[in-house]
Amino acid sequence: MNYRNRLAFLIFLDSVIITATIFVAFWVVYPFSSTTYDELILTITAIALLFFHHIFAMVYKLYNKVWAYASVGELTAIVKSVTLTVVTAGIIQFFVNDFSVYKRALLVTWMMYIIVIGGSRFVWRVFRDRYINKNRKGVRTLIVGAGDAGAMIARQLNAEHNESNLVPVAFVDDDINKQHMEVYNLPVVGQTRDIPKAVQRFEVEHIVIAIPSLRSEELKEIVNYCKETKLQVQMIPKIEDLMSGKVSVSNLRNVEVEDLLGRAPVELDIHSIQDTIQGETVMVTGAGGSIGSELCRQLMPFAPKRIVLVGHGEFSIYTIDMELKQTYGNQTEIIPIIGDVQDRERMFEIIKIYNPKNIYHAAAHKHVPLMEHNPHEAVKNNIIGTKNVAEAAKANEIDTFVLVSTDKAVNPTNVMGATKRIAEMVVQNLSNGGNTKFTAVRFGNVLGSRGSVIPLFKKQIEKGGPVTVTDPEMTRYFMTIPEASRLVIQAGTLTKGGEVFVLDMGEPVKIVDLAKNLIHLSGYTEEEIDIRYNGIRPGEKMYEELLGEDEVLPGQVFEKIYVGRTMEVNGQIIQAIMETYDTYEKENLKNALMNIVFQEAEQMTAVES
Repeated sequence: MNYRNRLAFLIFLDSVIITATIFVAFWVVYPFSSTTYDELILTITAIALLFFHHIFAMVYKLYNKVWAYASVGELTAIVKSVTLTVVTAGIIQFFVNDFSVYKRALLVTWMMYIIVIGGSRFVWRVFRDRYINKNRKGVRTLIVGAGDAGAMIARQLNAEHNESNLVPVAFVDDDINKQHMEVYNLPVVGQTRDIPKAVQRFEVEHIVIAIPSLRSEELKEIVNYCKETKLQVQMIPKIEDLMSGKVSVSNLRNVEVEDLLGRAPVELDIHSIQDTIQGETVMVTGAGGSIGSELCRQLMPFAPKRIVLVGHGEFSIYTIDMELKQTYGNQTEIIPIIGDVQDRERMFEIIKIYNPKNIYHAAAHKHVPLMEHNPHEAVKNNIIGTKNVAEAAKANEIDTFVLVSTDKAVNPTNVMGATKRIAEMVVQNLSNGGNTKFTAVRFGNVLGSRGSVIPLFKKQIEKGGPVTVTDPEMTRYFMTIPEASRLVIQAGTLTKGGEVFVLDMGEPVKIVDLAKNLIHLSGYTEEEIDIRYNGIRPGEKMYEELLGEDEVLPGQVFEKIYVGRTMEVNGQIIQAIMETYDTYEKENLKNALMNIVFQEAEQMTAVES
């Protein structure tokens, strides 16, 4: 029914109801005699009711509401409209009936009026909820959490035009007071520990977690109960995304490994970051990469005057440039620059032209096996590229230079880790003298970054497996991309020059546990998706470290942030390898790189002893 036909139908229906109601009410109050009231007054009252009802119905938009979703707000509108209509008709009756009113008749009219008008609106919703939706075929869904979010999910899934094909059948909730209650005609059938029983009892085919403020530990516990059912599990967005307006409650998503590995976020010193960034020019190298692009996103809310996006890949720089301009283009000048950090003259030119206050150096080759096969490229990008940008920063007296580093730089056993450790040494060496503060920020594996293990596992699961894990005992530290990026920004405000900052990353995670979680969260079992062990790849370590025992200083310099010891770095050794690296064969270059970091480690041990 289109809007005009629907409007005409409701006006006709209300007119019939109003006309009938006033006469029935007078008959109820005065059942045996018509001499106790004036029929002319009755007719005038009926006309007044009819006229003013349509006026107040327009005022309270009774003809514009979707009554299939009617609730308390719609009932309130009906009560207001009916009350004002009856009161207005009573006033008119008072003046035309020698200043008297048929009070009892009008009171009965008011009561019947609300019941019949309200009933005519709510009957369709009741019919839809109890018969149409109850018998609607779809995926039988259990909702975890019977709070506000759970109720909204149940209501939206019960909507007539629900496209998700999910049909809610019950709730579970840990609140004792909600047990055996009903929410939108759906029973609360137990607590979260009862999920397996509820699934079996109600023949559930799908589970939705509707608690947006869940902590990681609580989510892990719920997911463990859900694993027993072997069903797909989805959840509503996180509370911060809901509050920011990025998404709505109805935007269901799969539970991700990131949700289970998350920790309480580091509380940043917003004021110090604001003082450092606001109104200034900042520059990010590798701005199109996983870390670099997130650094840009995290910097923009602090309102820099302009941000210089430097990257080698044309499409990746275009992508982050377009994203930032759509969101922040009116407040910050965004300058996309195509440039390779290996091009020394280009780096000096860019930094001289734009003169940024802070430089965040995220450009690097990071894939361990690839760098084992291409050590010369690792040296050019990770060491020489870092030296080019860092020396350009020092020559132009840039305030702060922050190097994005890795846990693989600790006691490195691979080319990538060795080149990143030497890059740290380059930065530490440049911190001696000059006005530029140099620092490095070291963290573990970043969840979801390009080339990381989680996207690989997901692709393998989509293809039906197997999921390949190097070794059942291999462990890694993990953090989210936003968390890593915030640490980099915070480090820029803490540095005094020459430090290596590290985030307390909690407990390391077994890669095989990561794989098992991904398999279960994707709705499969380990019997359906095999896990295959293919051995440690060249250059890989069984476990990673964030700081060597002889590197870390006691105590934290900021919440969950530690700082490493500084020491003299032999710049001549670094310069020698950069000048002669292209004369080495692949294996010899690897050995030369390892020899540099080994000598540095021995030197540090000697200093300690």
